[in-house]
Amino acid sequence: MVLRPRRAKVINSSEAVEPPPSAKIHPGLLWTLSFAVWTFISLAATATIYAMYHMTNGRMGLGRIAGMEFSEILTYAPLTPFVFALAARYPVQRENWLSRSLAHFGAAIVFSFGHVTLKAFTPYGYWDPVYREWTSAIWDPHTHALRISWMIAKSMFLADVVDDFSAAYIPIALIAHVVAYYSRFRERELRATQLEGQLAKAHLQTLKSQLQPHFLFNTLNSISALMLTDVAAADRMMISLGDLLRMSLKENENQITTLARETEFLSLYLEIERIRFEDKLHVLMDIAPNCLDAQVPHLLLQPLVENAVRHGISRRSDPGEVSVVAKHQGRHLEIWIRDTGPGLSLPLPAVPSHGLGLKITRDRLFALYGSDQAFEIHNRPEGGAEVHLRIPFSVAPVSARFEAAAESYI
Repeated sequence: MVLRPRRAKVINSSEAVEPPPSAKIHPGLLWTLSFAVWTFISLAATATIYAMYHMTNGRMGLGRIAGMEFSEILTYAPLTPFVFALAARYPVQRENWLSRSLAHFGAAIVFSFGHVTLKAFTPYGYWDPVYREWTSAIWDPHTHALRISWMIAKSMFLADVVDDFSAAYIPIALIAHVVAYYSRFRERELRATQLEGQLAKAHLQTLKSQLQPHFLFNTLNSISALMLTDVAAADRMMISLGDLLRMSLKENENQITTLARETEFLSLYLEIERIRFEDKLHVLMDIAPNCLDAQVPHLLLQPLVENAVRHGISRRSDPGEVSVVAKHQGRHLEIWIRDTGPGLSLPLPAVPSHGLGLKITRDRLFALYGSDQAFEIHNRPEGGAEVHLRIPFSVAPVSARFEAAAESYI
């Protein structure tokens, strides 16, 4: 007998609890910001109180005012990162507002004790009623001895606890909540963008996978037909098909390739069609040199040329021509596939969705480029049909071109 592992409990989507938001701030940056902000507040408070005393002809000097304000305010700085981290780790949410609020209230009491303790070590931490001066609550400068009094600590705590809670702890916790929820929002946005990209990639891959068996089955049908009439031609077609499939496998994971690579793939396909039609098929390739490195979807030209051969040239009793023209115009790459066949017999608005190859090509262009593309098909005045494509012009990186060139020799 083999012990089977215990089945993990299945959690329904309605029961799944979203993890609490977290504020991702580097600890060093958090400590730096804490001291910078509280120092600025201390300076602002010093300037304000000094100006007020100056206007009322007060006798308190700038140094004494600065000592009092820095002793009261700057001592929040070492405690702020801990409060920020606590509030970000245990945020108050709808389902736990009562327990978390009580926990933060207790943390605020501890925060106030910590602030009073730090303040007690400063030279302006305690107002000595005997000598009527500000002094340290821990060290007696007159007796040169430590003085730790519960009454002094109690009075300092009661005097500061309300300000510590309302003017320090709550603002720090609120800022931590805002930063945490903003960080969480950005994470959700990033995940949504990544998911959208993955779905788009999967959709493109599905469309491309539909194209690959499409031309394969058509080619196999041609080979099957030739086997009854010309075995040698069928054998040559099988060899060309092997080269075509080998190249197709190299580009299997790529949605985008260069126009030079795409025309190379198209040439292999046309070799198969030339064997089938012999002298009946003429091909003209007019690709502008500055378009060879342009990026285009893989398997863009082959289904369109196949459509021109099947519905154009194959219906002629005399030789016909298929031409592929590519030019760089403005910020777009313009491609025309023309044939000298009988032209279109279907209503023109319905043509782009007629046939698997045309429909998938249209869907891929829209998925890749959105509205920044064009797919048109119409009859030519001189006879035959023409497919016009317009996509954004972009050149493949140099490294990608070198890799593609290296793969062509493998």
